[in-house]
Order: sequence, then C-alpha cells, then structure tokens
Amino acid sequence: MHYTITSAQKKLEGRIILPASKSISNRALIINALAYSPFDIENLSDSDDTRVMVDVLNSNINRFDIGHAGTAMRFLTAFLAKIVGEWEITGSERMQQRPIKILVDALNQLGARVEYVNNEGYPPLRIFGSNLKGGKLELDGSISSQYISALLMIAPTIEGGLELSLVNKITSASYIDLTLRLMARFGIEYQWNENVIIIPEQPYRAIPFTAEADWSGASYWYQIAVLADEANLLLEGLELDSLQGDCTQAKWFEDFGIESVQEEHGVRILKTGKELPARYIQNFVENPDIAQTFAVMCVCRRVAFHFTGLETLKIKETDRIHALITELGKLGANLYEPQHGQLAWDGKLNETQFNTLVSIDTYHDHRMALAFAPVALTNGAIQINDPMVITKSYPGYWDDLQKIGLKVEKN
Repeated sequence: MHYTITSAQKKLEGRIILPASKSISNRALIINALAYSPFDIENLSDSDDTRVMVDVLNSNINRFDIGHAGTAMRFLTAFLAKIVGEWEITGSERMQQRPIKILVDALNQLGARVEYVNNEGYPPLRIFGSNLKGGKLELDGSISSQYISALLMIAPTIEGGLELSLVNKITSASYIDLTLRLMARFGIEYQWNENVIIIPEQPYRAIPFTAEADWSGASYWYQIAVLADEANLLLEGLELDSLQGDCTQAKWFEDFGIESVQEEHGVRILKTGKELPARYIQNFVENPDIAQTFAVMCVCRRVAFHFTGLETLKIKETDRIHALITELGKLGANLYEPQHGQLAWDGKLNETQFNTLVSIDTYHDHRMALAFAPVALTNGAIQINDPMVITKSYPGYWDDLQKIGLKVEKN
C-alpha cells in the first residue's frame, strides 16, 4: 500500500494538536510503575511504542512481543530485570537485528540474569528478574542513550544505588538529561558531574503527571512552514521551555526564516521571509531524531549541508544514513557520508528527477514517512510506501496534513 500526497496549497494556516511526547511518555510509564503510583499518566502518547509499553506494564503474562518499539525493548529489559519472575521479550525481524549486548552486559554486572534466546547480543531475551545490587558501573557513552536511560531509571531501586561512569564522547546527552529531570520530578536526587552520574538508593514519589506535546513531531510542521510560501500554524500543547532537547530546533529554524511565538495554548510558527542560508552546518549529536527532517528540507530548498553527530542513525529502525542517501537520490540529490556519523550534500540537484513523481520507501521507519511527505509542497506530489508506519510515533499525521489543505490519497 502507498499514499500519494499532493498539494496546490502555498499559504498554510491552521491549528495542529500535536501528539504527546513519546520520549516523555515512555520514561514516565516506567518511572510511574517503579513508584507504585496510583495515578495514571495524563496525555500519554498514542504511538505504537507507548501502546506497547502500556500493554506490557498492564499484562499478566510473561512473554512479550514489542514489534518495532526500540524504546520499549531497552527500557523494559532493564525494568523486567528487577521484577521477580521469568520473562521473555522479543520483537520484529528488524528488532532482532538491533544490538542490545551493552545493556545486557551492564545488567548482568548488577546481578541480573539476562540470556539470549537465539543470537548472542540481540533479542529475543530471556530475563530472570531478581533483586539487583548497585555500585560502580562503566558504560560507553557513545552508544544509544536509551541504554543509559534504561539503567538510570532503575538505579534508585537498586540496592546501594548506582554510580555510572560514561566513557568516550556522550551521544544524545539531552535525552539523558530528560531522563534525569523526569526522575527528579518524581522525587529522585542525583549528581551529574562531567561523565559520572551518581544516583543513591531512594524511593520514587508517586505524583500526578501530564506528558508534554512532542517536539520531534513538531519538526515536520516547522519543515512544512519552510517549504510553504506563507505559513501561520499554531502547534497546540507545545512549550518553548521544554524538558525535551529537541526544543532547540526552534532556534535552528530561525536560520530558515521561521519565528516561534509562545502562546497560551501552544507555539505559533510564522514564516518571516528571511533569506535561506546557502549552506547549513549542524551537529545533531543531541538531536538525532530530527536529522531526517533537516536533510529532506534542505534538499527541497536547495540548501547545501554538512551534518555531523549522526553516529546512532545506523542502529535506529533502519540505517537512516543509507535510507536518506537512497531516497533523496530518487529526488536527484547525491548525498554522501564524508565520515562515519556524517552526511553531506553539495546543493546540486537534478531538476528533471526532482520534478517527477517518485515513490519513497520507508524501511519500517516512521520518520522516513513523516519527513518525506512535505516534499509535496515543493514538487506537487510524493508517493509514500508503507505509510501507516507513522503509527509508531504520530498516528494522526495524515489527517493533520489534510486539515491544512494537503491531499492524501490511498492507493
């Protein structure tokens, strides 16, 4: 199945109710469970990842299939390691190719018993939950921050707490900071000095909690504003002063002529008409989830770029570096990878290719569909294969595009 997105709209106005933050929702669910809280998390994300987390946490069985939900795999592996019982957790074919050895080794050092069902280093996992004992632990900071967050969230409940030393360059530190700040909301005290995080043993406090709107989801509307001739969009539920590291994009998009104004019910984004940069250089080490948005947008606006800090993109839902090079190549842009974790484009575009209807593969990756759909604003139409992959993070996206005048046809 594919959707064809078309647009004759050049002036975009409207109100968009953004989905709740998946990053906040999934962390808050684990923390809420560890707090034995009687309160439900309000405004939970309706993404597939969050639905999976809710289903597992409310389940009375001991074997779980989390599909493509990488966050759920990492967070639940750590959570189940300290819940007494025998558990098995598996996922999709792609999930069984995504490494988890670093997290499993760390948990086993803390006294857990986590085994591989099939291939060493990869799900499915068999987990024998038990009391864990803390102490000092060393972890590679350049790997996925979700491994680190998974350990941090259970740290207060481990006997003796945890002192976590991160070696090498820390990737996505903003997501580690998000985890710690959420834990602090639930009463946890911690220290983070340079590369060492210390969390004493202590109880979580049960509190009412409401999840924010999603800044990663907001990136597609900023992109849309850049690609439109005129834009005045209210992104409901969004806060410029946010727990989420991706809120920094509001500043980044100023370079592309987008102004962000905080209002009572959300953030209004306005196109100012500012001239676009000839070349854009950005480090996405703290914000890898919005790299696809910027790559597609820059190609559509003929802005040459050099992106760094993309080391983790190869182990996401797909190898996102490869996916971007392949799919943007269909639009006539020859992207390349100067070094590991980098992506660049010289700004040269084969206009004949760009102006034809192309079919974009999504590789089971929601962000490929979300980032490529706005291309319809610049070349008139775009075809998205496997379009419902968006349910992983933004189930209402196709409906929201139609609200502002784009046409979405199912084929």
